[in-house]
Amino acid sequence: MSAEVTLLGVRHHGPGSARSVAAALEQLRPDAVLVEGPPEADPVLGLAAEKDMVPPVALLAHAADDPARAAFWPYAEFSPEWVAIRYAGEVGVPLRFIDLPAGYAFADTGDEEGDEGGDQDEDDAGLPRDPIARLAEAAGHDDPERWWEDVVEHRRPGDDEDALAPFAAVAEAMTALREDGGGAGRRDERREAYMRQQIRAARRAGHRRIAVVCGAFHVPALAAMPTVAHDRALLAELPKKVRTEVTWVPWTHRRLSQLTGYGAGIVSPGWYHHLYRTDGDPLPGWLTRAADLLRSEDHPVSSAHVIEAVRLARTLAVLRGRPLAGLTETLDAVRAVMCDGSDVALALVQDRLVIGDALGEVPDAAPAVPLQRDLTRIQRTLRLKPEPTPRDLDLDLRKETDAARSRLLHRLRLLGVDWGVPARSSVASTGTFRESWRLCWQPEFAVRIAEAAQWGTTVERAAVGKAVGTARSAVELAELTGLVETCLVAGLAEALPAVMRVLADCAALDTDVAHLAGALPALVRALRYGDVRGTDDGALGDVAAGLADRICVGMPPACTGLDAAGAAAMRGHLDEVHGAIGLLDQDRADGPATGLADRWAAALRALARREPSGGPATGVPGLLRGRAVRLLLDDGRLDSAEAGRRLGLVLSAANSPADAAGWIEGFLTGGGALLLHDPRLLGLLDGWLTGVPAEVFTDVLPLLRRTFATLEAGVRHTVGSRVAAGPLGPGSAEPVGDVAELDRARADAALPVVALLLGLPTGAGEPGEHPRIPRQAGGRDT
Repeated sequence: MSAEVTLLGVRHHGPGSARSVAAALEQLRPDAVLVEGPPEADPVLGLAAEKDMVPPVALLAHAADDPARAAFWPYAEFSPEWVAIRYAGEVGVPLRFIDLPAGYAFADTGDEEGDEGGDQDEDDAGLPRDPIARLAEAAGHDDPERWWEDVVEHRRPGDDEDALAPFAAVAEAMTALREDGGGAGRRDERREAYMRQQIRAARRAGHRRIAVVCGAFHVPALAAMPTVAHDRALLAELPKKVRTEVTWVPWTHRRLSQLTGYGAGIVSPGWYHHLYRTDGDPLPGWLTRAADLLRSEDHPVSSAHVIEAVRLARTLAVLRGRPLAGLTETLDAVRAVMCDGSDVALALVQDRLVIGDALGEVPDAAPAVPLQRDLTRIQRTLRLKPEPTPRDLDLDLRKETDAARSRLLHRLRLLGVDWGVPARSSVASTGTFRESWRLCWQPEFAVRIAEAAQWGTTVERAAVGKAVGTARSAVELAELTGLVETCLVAGLAEALPAVMRVLADCAALDTDVAHLAGALPALVRALRYGDVRGTDDGALGDVAAGLADRICVGMPPACTGLDAAGAAAMRGHLDEVHGAIGLLDQDRADGPATGLADRWAAALRALARREPSGGPATGVPGLLRGRAVRLLLDDGRLDSAEAGRRLGLVLSAANSPADAAGWIEGFLTGGGALLLHDPRLLGLLDGWLTGVPAEVFTDVLPLLRRTFATLEAGVRHTVGSRVAAGPLGPGSAEPVGDVAELDRARADAALPVVALLLGLPTGAGEPGEHPRIPRQAGGRDT
């Protein structure tokens, strides 16, 4: 058997193993190459020989009827299996994958990841999971990665060296390891039985020189070759195989470095790629690249630094007894010489060079679901290239191309493909015509696209199907309103009627004011998109107006009997509904929302008038009453004198200090400039605070500190200065200092310009009649 079948045991994704496999194949000249991998991929292996296939790439296998059950087998340029695949394609010899089919794993566990190193599961005796670690320990080394790097990865086969000698040594070590108690688990035993069956099939096919590239751990089991009956008995335990589909997808070095998910657990794929591509000493070239990177980030690094770093790395290798400088010595030299001991600069080198962001490419001929092909077409049309490095994208929705990009990103998010996520714009703009995104393509999006293919064959059709399906299964009103907003921004007009029907039914049946309040802001935001996206918002406006009316009626009773957590949540709803109703009343002055702002103001007045009676179980928390007063004051529906009167009542001795502190928090949240403009309010607050009994003061202090911590730093400083200047009694209700009388003629002359800047009607009213300038909920006085 040894003369016909040559077992090349490797460590997956190792540059030294890859070079050794290349040399061994050149020496063997096999007439068949067998590689550890899923046999379902045999039909697409020929694509690996095409020049458009650029590693890192991965084989994606998924259950045909459930794409969520998927597995990846990633390959880099320095992967030994990739070298064998390329060799077979270039010389034209048969190539087969011989590992256990992925369909069995999908049927057994529902999920499987590609084998990343041929390591067995930990057995009952608690043996180490990684056989390399056990070999390093036997050799007297405490770092298995450094030991393997010295023994294998830094090796370069000589011209007169037997290329098969390293594999014989690895096979001998693995045999001793497995005989010493490091046997395979049940899953690996079945895998090895299947691989032996495939080797037998290759021999029956008439191949005389067979090269088998597999994980080094499996070599002893494949060399032993028990009886056919033994292997058949093991394979008889397998469940029924699931029908599986396989294709190639791009991969990244960053994903190769991850130990979980669909990674491979390589800590330094960028470094390994450099080792594989470099002939001779890899140190000068890699340190030159590190210097280029640091210089591009404004670090002062010269050629002298590179020379000194090379010397230091080599010296460290000698001191540590290593044959060549490895990654540890190289990074130590970079930190000491190029980064001046800074770990911050070193982290940049580790991220960009040790790991890297290389993204592979696959040819167009690779199998793909129609949804993936439509997405690729749209990406090319819109000039949005998938990239593994995060980048910001600012869109102007008034431009056709940017609007199409926005629709695509929103549709993909609806399908669960978060290629782009909303981000804070780098451009100072508050208009609804601008969007900002953070784009970053992840390899596992291929699985999510395959999952989303059940909804449609194009991105638009799939998004429509997903929106309708989500609406029919939704149970929360807020979920539906958010879905309506998504449909509008994604341009899914075809899905809106079905979603709106479900929304109307759900809104009619939902009596929880908190649910209604949580749903209204999303609807109002969606209404505003019609200005720049050309969407029909008629039905949406009717639903929003109906929700707002029900909130106005139900809000005061809904605020009764709330605990501290419930009151805090309801205060957030108050602020959101206040802003939403202001926009709704302004945008739809001639529609069903006419007079809505007045009805909402009446609800706030009713809420502000309610006082605790009979304990918190029957009263309205002070936090909500104070917030209602502040919103009325900000809207100009309550003057400062009335606000001061209400504050005085709350701060009276008849009211509990805890309730008063909550009222103050609600009243001051969002801006405390009114304390500066109305010293009477500040005097009332100061007088109450100094009169709080000592035994109660410690209870209300955290609440007061939290309230004042939200105020602007300038406001806090000025309030402190005024309090420190002297008593703030009743006589301090008048403005401090000499204040000139308002010159209304000069104020009237400036009003047209202010109104123009704020987008308000100009020229209306008589002199001295100021136009009402609306303010956002909780905003500061202008």
